[in-house]
This record gives sequence, structure tokens and C-alpha cells, in this order.
Amino acid sequence: MADLVIDQMTRKDFEAVPYRKGWSTKEIFDSFVILPTRRKHDSGYRCMDFIAVKDNRPVCRLSGCSDVVHFNGIGGFGYRWVEEYARCPETVPVTAWNMDCLHKSGLLRVWADRCELLNEDALSSFRVYAIKSSRANP
Repeated sequence: MADLVIDQMTRKDFEAVPYRKGWSTKEIFDSFVILPTRRKHDSGYRCMDFIAVKDNRPVCRLSGCSDVVHFNGIGGFGYRWVEEYARCPETVPVTAWNMDCLHKSGLLRVWADRCELLNEDALSSFRVYAIKSSRANP
């Protein structure tokens, strides 16, 4: 799997990507691909899975049980906002979220400018955060 580049992958290739080690394991990645499932969520909407991607290669599947994506967490305040602000902030740093459509699979890829991404637990809602990049030249 690691030798495949996401631009060349089919939907079947994405479905074959293994899940992360545990439902609460955090991963750091630079983008993710949205993989709709056939499962119906209790909300009535379709569940989605998310493939973590680093350097244009799949890392692992992240969820499979989520019907909603929360960019920068529920409320959009960012990762660990309580520890950083100690209360609900009036303003938060701007994050430029982007999305494109992979040609071969037709799946959507999401990333944030100049940031790495971090996921939280695999729950009903998928929470993904833009964090400062640890790379020298993001």
C-alpha cells in the first residue's frame, strides 16, 4: 500500500488501506481522503471513512463510523483550545481549508495550508485539526 500514490489509487485501493492501530490512536498527516461507506448512520446520513495521507501516500483509515466532519474540532476553535485559551475564544487563528477531487477514484481530498493535520477518536463525528507543521518547509 505504501508504494501507491493517492492520485493513482482506485476506490478499491482506498478500501484496502488498513485501519489505524486503535480507535483513539492519533495520527499526524498532511491531508485526508473522504471515503463514503455504504453504512447508514443513526442520523440517517451515510457514514464516512477518512484515509490519512502523508507525502501523497496513504497512511491508514481513521474512522468508518462518522456522519459529520468537524474542521478544527466542534466549534472550530482548534486543537486543545481549552488549554490554550482557558475559555471560549472570541477569535481563533484563520485556517485555509482546501479540497480537490482525485481523478482516478473520484474521491475528495482535504488539506489545510501550511499545516499538518491531527485526528481524534473515531466517534460519530470526525474531528480533524490543523496544527503547526513540524516540517522545516511546509
